[in-house]
Amino acid sequence: MTTLENIHFDFDKYDIRDDAKPVLRGVSDWLVKNKSSKMLLEGHCDERGTNEYNLALGERRAKSTRDYLVSSGVGKDRLDMISFGEEKPLCKEQNEECWQKNRRVQFIIKNAAEGSRK
Repeated sequence: MTTLENIHFDFDKYDIRDDAKPVLRGVSDWLVKNKSSKMLLEGHCDERGTNEYNLALGERRAKSTRDYLVSSGVGKDRLDMISFGEEKPLCKEQNEECWQKNRRVQFIIKNAAEGSRK
């Protein structure tokens, strides 16, 4: 099983941070080596803001991640996106450390031959 690290975002932002770029290079390299696989980009937010706003922000985070991967040579047709907004937190405490963990994009590998998720 391949484990890919999440990338994180600043509060109310969807710009790719410098600390995410090495992770995204690794994701891009993995996709180049595994041409039959696709990837689902899941956008997530912390609990602050309305559900509607956070769904839109999660979508923008997934899209900025997709755009970065496409600019590094990954085919757009291999990258699907979904936003969960604040619905799937990794951490439920109400502090900045916890909120930071929830402001993320997760990478889910979808093998074309199997249709499986990792």
